[in-house]
Amino acid sequence: MSSSPSRSARGRRLALLVVALCWLAVLFDGLDMFIYGSVLPHLLETRTFGLTADQAGDLGSYATFGMLVGALTAGTVADRIGRRRLVVGCVTLFSLASGVCAVSGGVAVFGLGRTLAGVGLGGLLPTAISMVSDYAGGGRVAVTIGLLMTAHHAGGILSAYVAKWLVEPVGWRAAFWVCVLPLLFVPVLLRFLPESLSFLVAKGRGEEARALAERHDVELPAATGRETAADRWDALLGLFRGGEWIQTLLYWAASFGGLLLVYGVATWLPTLMRGEGYELGSALTFVVVFNLGGIVGMLAAGRAADRFGAPRISAVWFALTAAGVYLLSVHMATGVTMVVVFLTGVFLNSAQTMIYATVSIRSTPDNRATAVGWTSGVGRFGAVFGPWLGGQLLAAGDGDRGFTAFALAGVSSAVFIGAAALRSARQPRPDADREDLAVAH
Repeated sequence: MSSSPSRSARGRRLALLVVALCWLAVLFDGLDMFIYGSVLPHLLETRTFGLTADQAGDLGSYATFGMLVGALTAGTVADRIGRRRLVVGCVTLFSLASGVCAVSGGVAVFGLGRTLAGVGLGGLLPTAISMVSDYAGGGRVAVTIGLLMTAHHAGGILSAYVAKWLVEPVGWRAAFWVCVLPLLFVPVLLRFLPESLSFLVAKGRGEEARALAERHDVELPAATGRETAADRWDALLGLFRGGEWIQTLLYWAASFGGLLLVYGVATWLPTLMRGEGYELGSALTFVVVFNLGGIVGMLAAGRAADRFGAPRISAVWFALTAAGVYLLSVHMATGVTMVVVFLTGVFLNSAQTMIYATVSIRSTPDNRATAVGWTSGVGRFGAVFGPWLGGQLLAAGDGDRGFTAFALAGVSSAVFIGAAALRSARQPRPDADREDLAVAH
């Protein structure tokens, strides 16, 4: 397909449109994910629904369990209805689910709302990543995905400000009503978001795909044979053949500890900092600073990994994260604490992403998607366990133990990913497909 300057300009405009729409969708995803942690100190202090710390941990795990379900089913659902419709469906689902939380009169209904929201949240991110990968253009996929991932942390920042501005004067329900507003974005998605080219080609809708690609001067993906259940099963078994099972389990253990840490801290950071004696406003400011660090980390980690190697960066990043989380149990001057929270955000979020990068680099092309997908999937059990663990420790009356437990999770991930890197006999593959590493959170 030849490209004139005008057609290239159209291609860039379409890519920018897709990235912008998906970025906003993931922003709302982050807002909905982090809003519970941002309002949680208020819920516990006012004993809303008679809520206790261990119940609060359970509620935090409901959303991450829903995310597990959403992530595991997203591929199958997208294959049936299309990625565009799935993006729209996920935004609709987590927005309506926030409305359920806003009108809930008890823990059971509130928990149902968080679980349904989690399903939408879990399905959106991998689908949005696939969408932007289709339209990013050759050589720009990794950069574009990194940019997309910043939206999740921008949503975390927004959640803190929503809580600061609304919870005290209006009430916690107002914060969840704000999370319903993305419903207004659904007509925009329906009007302007194109279907995935990969989906159209896979479904045999070649004429439609070619027309779309030519109209906007984007590359048409090559048709590939559809993977059968037997193919997927064989790829999974390949992760355990020979000595690979040790490597696989080390990656899975590292991912479990990493996502336990990510979602444990995301859920409990404001409450734990409140327990350390900081005012509610300061505790929520820490959420802003933590997510600013996450944005910087996502943009910087890839460059560091290219220079020093993803396994090494992941191990060092987790060790630094563990040190930062442990330091938060010490009441320091506010300015010093802000620096520690920022650096912890930089290292924590990108450390987990570097696990996926390591698995992608160390895998062969025929089983790379399976290896990364299962590493992410097993890790999500840690995402379910982390909020629950924080609640149990707080219920025992010792918030400092929460910081210690999360720090130990960081140490364990550093050890596991470091051991996996040392055991690997393969050299980093220069042709490793970096698109697979952003299954993230």
